[in-house]
Amino acid sequence: MAYSEMLANKIRDALSHLPQVMEKKMFGGLAFIVSNKMCISVGANRIMCRIDPVIHEKVIKRKGCHTVVMGGREHKGYVYVDEKNIKNKKYFDYWIGLALNYNKVAKT
Repeated sequence: MAYSEMLANKIRDALSHLPQVMEKKMFGGLAFIVSNKMCISVGANRIMCRIDPVIHEKVIKRKGCHTVVMGGREHKGYVYVDEKNIKNKKYFDYWIGLALNYNKVAKT
């Protein structure tokens, strides 16, 4: 699966102030590794954010947000957010903020 270069550029800009950001092709798209931990990835028409599993059930109620399912298993703490629901800067910043906040305390 190809990833959206437009979304990737948006995320690059949002993370540009951070000292330790790497990009790696994974999850069928492009993942952004912050402080040696997977934080956000970009797909064709969505992003995947790694968030605090404690707030997972609350945030999946937001429009355009879905739990990541891989290998038939739901992964709490990982959510897909549809591109159409992050076109607004406020909503985009919300999801990036959740991912970066959890990245600070995530173990790996």
